[in-house]
Amino acid sequence: MLRQRGEELYRDMPWRNDTRPYYVLVSELMLQQTQVDRVIPKFLQFIERFPNEQKLADAPLADVLREWQGLGYNRRAKFLHDATKKIVNSGAFPESEGDLTALPGVGQNTAGAIMAYAFNQPSIFIETNVRAVYIHHFFAEQDRVDDNDIRTLLKQTLDHENPRSFYWSLMDYGSWLKKQGVKPSRSRHYKKQLPLKGSVREVRGQILRVLSRGDMTRVQLQKQIRADHRFESALAGLLRDGLVSKKKDILHLTK
Repeated sequence: MLRQRGEELYRDMPWRNDTRPYYVLVSELMLQQTQVDRVIPKFLQFIERFPNEQKLADAPLADVLREWQGLGYNRRAKFLHDATKKIVNSGAFPESEGDLTALPGVGQNTAGAIMAYAFNQPSIFIETNVRAVYIHHFFAEQDRVDDNDIRTLLKQTLDHENPRSFYWSLMDYGSWLKKQGVKPSRSRHYKKQLPLKGSVREVRGQILRVLSRGDMTRVQLQKQIRADHRFESALAGLLRDGLVSKKKDILHLTK
């Protein structure tokens, strides 16, 4: 669906319709390694439950993980939860790239996206749709493209008066180009997402879903998910990441 702003059309997304910094932060972390069409319904559900930084920061991590189910890469939920705690404790949402990168889960490109979308600042950031556009138009004959080369061109072409609209257009155009067969995989920095099926990540998700229904012992958990050789690695990772906790012999989502 398209929505008109002035004389231009953009894909209709809730974080574009309302660009408050919290909404942009939530959307950017959700969109890391997840497609827009999957994110939109989860974003709306998440925002309804946690409408602002304070609500999210005050919520138990276990509740945040339950709302995150279906998006995968659950460490992002903890990063977001920890980030809002830091924002609330500081008393204000960061308004510089340097302060944004101090938040858990926010790297240089995510900080740049937040500056452009939330504050309409002419920041420079690169993600897969940006790569698709610049590789298609400027590096058609080049097998491998470095982000530094794209960044140089982005600085030359960025609309400094309307960076938010510029990036929205770039995102939509890049998405369309990829559907036409343009491959950002020619970027030296492109990382293909590994299949979920058969991965340790798949078992991590299963563990979190089961524990969201209640606490249990390791043996009970193994039976519930019909554990295979991936179980130990998945559980150890969840404990290490702070998503699952253990008290005596009982496993539970971290409160």
